Amino acid sequence: MAALENNRRMTETQSIEQIEAEIVDEFSLFENWDDKYEYIIDLGKKLPPLAEEHKKDENKVKGCQSTVWLVADYKDGKIFYQADSDAIIVKGLISMLIRVLSGHTPDEILNAKMDFINKIGMTSHLAQTRSNGLLAMVKQMKNYALAFKALNQ
Repeated sequence: MAALENNRRMTETQSIEQIEAEIVDEFSLFENWDDKYEYIIDLGKKLPPLAEEHKKDENKVKGCQSTVWLVADYKDGKIFYQADSDAIIVKGLISMLIRVLSGHTPDEILNAKMDFINKIGMTSHLAQTRSNGLLAMVKQMKNYALAFKALNQ
């Protein structure tokens, strides 16, 4: 829960676009993709572990080659995500998505363009299956937003 609170504080004052711009700036510091992958791996290592009780089939993201568990919590009009994966690169990717989308309203999440993915060159440097998995993770996060929006209207 401490990670959730920390996640909440980090995003309270920043828009999705501002967070995306920060990530683009961070990736611009690296000269090659080996360094960028190393950074993504480091992000994955820093992702708080997901409670074992959430690691069940109903929380798996469909369309990922690796196993990815994703859960969402709705509090005070905002959605907070937690996730884990059995693949370290994927864990890094989902940690970036969480950083961008967690702590925002359903409408903000649904309207997020997620431009940073293309701006950092992620789609052109991932294998097709990983790229599909990344899109599946974004889709699942937006599906949670849609569900919470519908439930709370």
